[in-house]
Amino acid sequence: MLQIEIEAVWRFRREGSPRTAVIMLGVLNEIRKTGKITSAASDAHLSYRHVWNLIEQWSEFFGTPLVETQRGKGSKLTPFGERLVWAGERMQARLGPQLENLAQELASEIKPFLEQRPSVIRVHASHGFAVAKLREFLDREPGMGVDLRYVSNQHSLVSLAQGACDLSGLHLPHGALRAQGIKAAREWLDPREDRIISFVTREMGLMVARGNPLRIASLADLTGPKVRFVNRDHDSGTRLLFDQLLAANDIDESRINGAQQIEFTHAAVAAYVASGMADASFGVEAAARYFNLDFIRILTEDYFFVCKRAFLDTKPMQRILEIIRSADFRAAIATLPGYVPSDTGAVTGVKAFLEMHAVR
Repeated sequence: MLQIEIEAVWRFRREGSPRTAVIMLGVLNEIRKTGKITSAASDAHLSYRHVWNLIEQWSEFFGTPLVETQRGKGSKLTPFGERLVWAGERMQARLGPQLENLAQELASEIKPFLEQRPSVIRVHASHGFAVAKLREFLDREPGMGVDLRYVSNQHSLVSLAQGACDLSGLHLPHGALRAQGIKAAREWLDPREDRIISFVTREMGLMVARGNPLRIASLADLTGPKVRFVNRDHDSGTRLLFDQLLAANDIDESRINGAQQIEFTHAAVAAYVASGMADASFGVEAAARYFNLDFIRILTEDYFFVCKRAFLDTKPMQRILEIIRSADFRAAIATLPGYVPSDTGAVTGVKAFLEMHAVR
């Protein structure tokens, strides 16, 4: 089955000679994590000598060392090497989902001209680790294609209502803010035609540097004079939730240093903090743990999918239900920090759903 991948590539130019840094960034990142050049060589499937030559060549190219080695103490990145690695991590976290969306658009344009066309399920959902994991499972399914577009919480429901997708993501917080989420979703839910499918719960909270050096413990601490924050974009469901939390706690956003600095995914804000460019952000626990950050839980969210009643009975959708109800998928979700399968695959009508989830 045809798949298209688009990748961002760094090229450094000096005297008109471009050099691609993809392999080098991977090598440096592995040295950062393990302190071993041998591990970096193994990870890149290169010889130790080749990796060492790469390090020397790039150090010469930049005119400054990238790696420091000490007898008996392994290797570590220089401050410049660290900065390069984290710039690469931020680039991938920021552009990755957008490039996936573009690749999916191109694939959708090309596939109708091919003789063998699989059943394509159009999924619009906010970016998240559990959704990405589901895509991994669906990509392995013969005869089934997935057109996954990452869009905001509200935009996904609009897409379903307008017939632009088959499966829409919806996440709702537990607690006092749940009523606001229900009210916003109700406008786009059709009680006669829509069906709600339970998926997972996920933990939302503050991501802070390892060891939490500024002792951040609550949203109010974000207003501290030494705290630098990085926010999510205004169209994201996570940003909407964060703004609602600020209002509920009577916190003026203007008092948060960096509240107008934005990134577009959970991974991107986590990478921003991990690189030392900010001290805190708000997002899912899985992103914090991936970048070795500490996490202060604020609330739990339920994540659902919504589809039309007629689509629920199709073979592709029935296969999706089989997958997310399977032990293998539940085990895969359990490996994601802060994610828990929650009645996964249970199907509910809109009326019953609203009655069940109005207060929780």
